[in-house]
Amino acid sequence: LIMSPAMWKWTCLVSHLLLSTTVSPLGRQQPPHPKRPFLTFTGEQTEGNFNHLVVDERTGHIYLGAVNRIYKLSSDLKVLVTHETGPDDDNPKCYPPRIVQTCNEPLTPTNNINKMLLIDYKENRLIACGSLYQGICKLLRLDDLFKLGEPFHKKEHYLSGVNESGSVFGVIVSYSNMDDKLFIATAVDGKPEYFPTISSRKLTKNSEADGMFAYVFHDEFVASMIKIPSDTFTIIPDFDIYYIYGFSSGNFVYFLTLQPEMISPPGSTTKEQVYTSKLVRLCKEDTAFNSYVEVPIGCEKNGVEYRLLQAAYLSKAGAILARSLGVGPEDDILFTVFSKGQKRKMKSLDESALCIFVLKNINDRIKDRLQSCYRGEGTLDLAWLKVKDIPCSSALLTIDDNFCGLDMNAPLGVSSMVRGLPIFTEDGDRMTSVIAYVYKNHSLAFVGTKSGKLKK
Repeated sequence: LIMSPAMWKWTCLVSHLLLSTTVSPLGRQQPPHPKRPFLTFTGEQTEGNFNHLVVDERTGHIYLGAVNRIYKLSSDLKVLVTHETGPDDDNPKCYPPRIVQTCNEPLTPTNNINKMLLIDYKENRLIACGSLYQGICKLLRLDDLFKLGEPFHKKEHYLSGVNESGSVFGVIVSYSNMDDKLFIATAVDGKPEYFPTISSRKLTKNSEADGMFAYVFHDEFVASMIKIPSDTFTIIPDFDIYYIYGFSSGNFVYFLTLQPEMISPPGSTTKEQVYTSKLVRLCKEDTAFNSYVEVPIGCEKNGVEYRLLQAAYLSKAGAILARSLGVGPEDDILFTVFSKGQKRKMKSLDESALCIFVLKNINDRIKDRLQSCYRGEGTLDLAWLKVKDIPCSSALLTIDDNFCGLDMNAPLGVSSMVRGLPIFTEDGDRMTSVIAYVYKNHSLAFVGTKSGKLKK
């Protein structure tokens, strides 16, 4: 789990509630002891924001990505180890970075903003990617944050030129008998020639291996990546895909995104730019990315549209929620937070909704779309990637739940939106983050708000 700065503000509060709340024999929760203080941690005042947080599920140790620092904390928020990541001399216009070749741009002391923090359990290391040098990553030993490797010699080592902490999302796919994979999704900030928006990379056992972060597959024609075509920017000059959340489930990797598109309002002859939330799905074993499908998601309650995705979290249904949804207790449920409308990405309205999606229902919609396209019906319907509509091609084959695509009818878009089930709305204090889990057959969600409140 990667958490945004907003999520970090209340994660310690959630941890405290979970640790200090007691349960009576009848299952009724008792309030925390009124004199017990909340656990807090404050970093160096010069560092600015904390960016990301991950918790080692085996030890309870907390790894905190900040500006110019990586902290390892105990479960009671005591500092165990600190690792410095910056500042250093850099210029965002240097590509490749000046550590690889001389750069003609002026170099200035530059902060290193942590953009991604992942625990690689299999190799007992932390993957910490920052904003310096076009987004290179360090591999740090979990025990003492000793630097095991910092690959930077190849263009595959530069993951993202964006200097914002929420611009990169990674999902590790682990194997028992081979090297793991790292699926990386990132905003490209107008530089599609340098950075793919989604790619799958090799996670080698040796942190200093030459192939670390290399594309899983790459030849003259095909690679394990999706790039935004330059033609797309002629239609939407500020086009980018913003990745809000990512996870793996079954045979697939998923990313939840927010992206601009041009639409024609009813009764209008001109197009306007709006933002659409979409779920992207890829097969774990698809080296050519022929399985890329994206489907719009949103929420509606009492005629109000909630379309701007703010946060998401994958959990299980639990027995009680499962019965009401008609699914199994172990089925995957997506808890999502949307704000009202779809026009204001950077200044979202305060009205927001907490909605749930049954992942199986989304997969069923994707399967229906794949089946219709392979019957030759409609177009690929992915305007940003193909720019123009390309007709679906007919092919006689069986498309089951785990179909991973061919080098035809791909990548594919779903036109009709999958609507989530609204379970809570907030009109004054926008919800900005969510986590959920199952406790004694009940599904519980913790939601953080713009003003720093916690809702259970």
